[in-house]
Amino acid sequence: MIYIALLRGINVGGHNKIKMADLKKMLETIGLKNVKTYIQSGNVLFESEEIAADLTRKIEEAIQKEFGFPVTVVLRTAPELEQIIKKCPYSLDDLFEGESVHVAFLAGIPTDEGINYLQNFNKGNDEYHIEGQDVYLYFRQSIRDSKLAAQLPKLGVQATVRNWKTVKNLDSMVKEMEKA
Repeated sequence: MIYIALLRGINVGGHNKIKMADLKKMLETIGLKNVKTYIQSGNVLFESEEIAADLTRKIEEAIQKEFGFPVTVVLRTAPELEQIIKKCPYSLDDLFEGESVHVAFLAGIPTDEGINYLQNFNKGNDEYHIEGQDVYLYFRQSIRDSKLAAQLPKLGVQATVRNWKTVKNLDSMVKEMEKA
């Protein structure tokens, strides 16, 4: 099974630094196969026959031990990533300059309370659509200025956000792995 591991909060603003070469080597030492990384923000593809819950715990523990700080790891399988792309509710062909689509990958199912709270921010420059453990985000201006993006922790589960270009590039890498 091909997995995509999305690490939350590494190599951001000079904090929680992990070199991708070191991460790749560490993941190989815990038994993951065909490990590939993509850019410095903590995107890793690998193959394993273990189940996601066991892998998540194993990777988080290994990172804590090797690098000395906790990191939330969100896993998706190759078929899950494909479905995320297919289910995107926003037209990517009609984006104006400054507009962007992102996906917040959640570490679990969001709370009903959090979902209800977030509804207050589904207007104006920002829109969202929740699909299971993933939140599609549409910004008409920068994500950095978004009131919606700042409210994601209210969903009650850890989240890590990737822009659409990264999502698509990870999917391309999965397709290459499947061919090999």
